[in-house]
Amino acid sequence: MRSLQQKFTVAYEYPVHFTTSAFAADNRVLVDTLLSAGPGPHRLLCVLDEGVLLSCARILEQIEAYARQHRETIKMVCSPLVLSGGEEVKNDKDGYLTIEAAIQELGICRQSFVLAIGGGALLDLAGFAAGTAHRGVRLIRMPTTVLSQDDSGVGVKNSINAFGKKNFLGTFVPPFAVINDSAFLHGLSQRDWIGGTAEAVKVALLKDPCFFRAIEQSADELALRGEAAMQQLIHHSAELHLQHIGLGGDPFETSSSRPLDFGHWSAHKLEQLTNFELRHGEAVAIGIALDSTYSYLDGLLAHGDWQRILMLLARLGFALSIPNTVRKLGPMEEADSLLHGLVEFREHLGGELTITLLRGIGEPMEVHSMDEELVISAVRAVEEWSYAMQLSTV
Repeated sequence: MRSLQQKFTVAYEYPVHFTTSAFAADNRVLVDTLLSAGPGPHRLLCVLDEGVLLSCARILEQIEAYARQHRETIKMVCSPLVLSGGEEVKNDKDGYLTIEAAIQELGICRQSFVLAIGGGALLDLAGFAAGTAHRGVRLIRMPTTVLSQDDSGVGVKNSINAFGKKNFLGTFVPPFAVINDSAFLHGLSQRDWIGGTAEAVKVALLKDPCFFRAIEQSADELALRGEAAMQQLIHHSAELHLQHIGLGGDPFETSSSRPLDFGHWSAHKLEQLTNFELRHGEAVAIGIALDSTYSYLDGLLAHGDWQRILMLLARLGFALSIPNTVRKLGPMEEADSLLHGLVEFREHLGGELTITLLRGIGEPMEVHSMDEELVISAVRAVEEWSYAMQLSTV
């Protein structure tokens, strides 16, 4: 037998910028990001979340005015493509094909740029299209929600949903750059304002107990839309997510261990079972509550820590009980049950089932099986806790 062995390393590097009013004429963050690839003008295809257009009525005018102001650097190939946002855009291949067709028809090449402006779902979609066209077109992400600015938008994953499964088709393609513009947060609904804080709680529970305490201290301010508190949360959450990607040893998730998906096995299934009426951050909050409660019932997590976790999620404004539209909790072999989420989670990762639980705040641990009856007990315990909290506030 004859063999040739090849090994090489590819270094990835991308900045995450924090700014305000990115399309103000004197704001050079986008211009300088493009110029970091060389002198312009650079061909740019802009993809815009319809939700951003609804909350920022002048955004199209601002984008086009900015491009004219900086025409020596930016060559807009067309007016921004406006696509619907939210998880439904990832369920329909039409949005993906629209972007791919524009890339082809307008001559966007590997030296050009796609600028995606929107929430996490739109960024996932645009990133998948950019990552597969020409085997990879440069992507600049401009996240517009708390969740996308503190978690999904700063990472390396892109995806769409298929075959009834979340993120079944996707790529690991790092962006060229990320620009977090705090001005976009002003137009968020309360659900979307709070929703992204669940991912910050998650990463704090896994990596930084001091950050968890800081979120506890600012929970009331966050719930009341305190901008300074939210900016601190977004920045530190993004920093922790980036550290895990860069220093965690598995940026493209080749192993069956995925600690940053703490609480996500049930969150992804809950989104599906509610036809995505439950938003990702809301589902993650429930997933965190369930897995924290399972950890407590299994004797891993102290009662006091369990109470702190559920109390923080409630103070931030999350409803932690399973929605009434989810009728079935188990067993695992039934595809329309919540517990089937464990099967789908293992299938998505490959290898053996690996679930992250908690021994303490900032002390994650991995297990390779979960007891069905204990999961159901955890669901019931969270329901009872939520009901008791409602009674105490009446």
